[in-house]
Amino acid sequence: MSPRCLPESPTFESVAEQAVWTALRSQLPDDAVLLANLALTDRKGDCEADLVVLWPDIGMAVIEVKGGHITRGDDGTWIQVGNNDHRKVVDPIYQAHRSHYALSGFIRQRTSLMQLRMTHLVAFPYTRVDDNFASPDCPRWRLLDQLDVETNAAGKVFTALRDLEGAPAPTSEQIAAIVDALTARPGTQRVLLSTLAENEDSVERLTAKQATVLRMLSDVPRLLVRGGAGTGKSYLALEQARRLSRAGQRVALVCYSRGLASFVERRVATFPAADRPAYVGTFHNLGVQWGAKPRGGADQRYWDETLPVEMLRLAAHLTDADRFDAIVVDEAQDFADSWWPALTAGLRDPQSSGLSIFLDEGQRVFGREGVPPHALVPVNLDENLRNTKQIAQTFGSLAHEQMKYAGLDGPPVRFVACATAEAVNAADDALLALMDEGWPPESLALLTTGSRHPVQLERVKSRGTAGYWDSFWEADDAFYGHVLGFKGLERPAVVLAVNGFRDEHRARELLYVGMSRARDLLVVCGDTDELRHWAGEGVMRRLGV
Repeated sequence: MSPRCLPESPTFESVAEQAVWTALRSQLPDDAVLLANLALTDRKGDCEADLVVLWPDIGMAVIEVKGGHITRGDDGTWIQVGNNDHRKVVDPIYQAHRSHYALSGFIRQRTSLMQLRMTHLVAFPYTRVDDNFASPDCPRWRLLDQLDVETNAAGKVFTALRDLEGAPAPTSEQIAAIVDALTARPGTQRVLLSTLAENEDSVERLTAKQATVLRMLSDVPRLLVRGGAGTGKSYLALEQARRLSRAGQRVALVCYSRGLASFVERRVATFPAADRPAYVGTFHNLGVQWGAKPRGGADQRYWDETLPVEMLRLAAHLTDADRFDAIVVDEAQDFADSWWPALTAGLRDPQSSGLSIFLDEGQRVFGREGVPPHALVPVNLDENLRNTKQIAQTFGSLAHEQMKYAGLDGPPVRFVACATAEAVNAADDALLALMDEGWPPESLALLTTGSRHPVQLERVKSRGTAGYWDSFWEADDAFYGHVLGFKGLERPAVVLAVNGFRDEHRARELLYVGMSRARDLLVVCGDTDELRHWAGEGVMRRLGV
């Protein structure tokens, strides 16, 4: 018989860790639990316990393992001598002590158990240590050397725990409760939720620093702010609209996408009343407010040509009270040339009133090649602040200009190879796997590049367009959308189903937008050859293909 091992077949970074694990697995009784590579967190951040022994009616031991030959200098410094006489200063006692108290804190927080018998040990499986070795921070009983590991590793752990005084040893039931807390999905989810919240705060702080651009240019009425995905353009657009409104100006905050408009409207609703723009919404809905008759359907010529002409006519009859001191446009690369005269006609002075335009040339996914008005002061943003470095580097070669990566580290981007026709099914499976890992539904989005997902079609049909976009904010299910409609939005985790392209001339732009919508984790599902053709070798290398 052997102890319960978690995981059953761990992967170790060093042969030393494996050697100690193998010894304990062969020597511990079958009612003990042996954990390897246990990730923990304390106030200083992440740490890892190499090995943990949970022994019913005996106690709990955290073991830090160091390979190579370990020596202790006269000054108390531990030196690890490895291959080619490579020397490195290490501190195994501190690492073991830190993991000990991180695990103790976890147990107190996640169970009803308080103080239980626990200690920390160090193991040097390739170093012989004299029996009379003594150190204030590491008595001999706390140290397992080469002979101990080979012949009596479990016995050394037993003796160390048996001789401790004070706290009681955990019972079998208490050990089971601790294992449940360490391995249960809810606990994993709580850790994940904490990480997501912390990452979101970090992104908010980084993005807020971009506001210095607006402060420096507060006296410039007309700005053209260019930046790639994740550089904080939408944040700055919101902030610019807020600042101008707070200064007493009548402001319009305008975009093209209904999804982005829904997001912006909700954000603006949280502003103090004095900071809210007079108008927040889509370019076309502004025309409806001016008196144009709303029109349904997908008549693109009406939206791109007829309505802008009607808006220009209606703008000539606006009263001064209905005009704007300033207009802020987010995702302005979506605008056609014919829209700009109609929009600026709503300004009190079309030639000199405020105009702030935010765009990304790499996200021209609608085939419009509109050019913003001239006489704007250009500002370039070149730091990706939103996406993890792993995500930003994956889509970096698709961006219009090279960006710096200032975001946090995160997990590797995942790639699921499948036929194009099976991309949606593969994405469904990937989404379910994320939920099983503990990702909350409201943190997830599944986006398609070609035909829309059946869930998206059903929601639009049953709830209407407005009701569909309301589902973006609901916490009971993931959001299903298309890359075209998700521009300007984001989710902590995005599963991108590369299920073809309606307009292959815009394939790279669609991939760029889709990949950049993920903040913390990106999963790409698609055909390897098709992705290589449209995205290029740089992206495929980042996907691990």
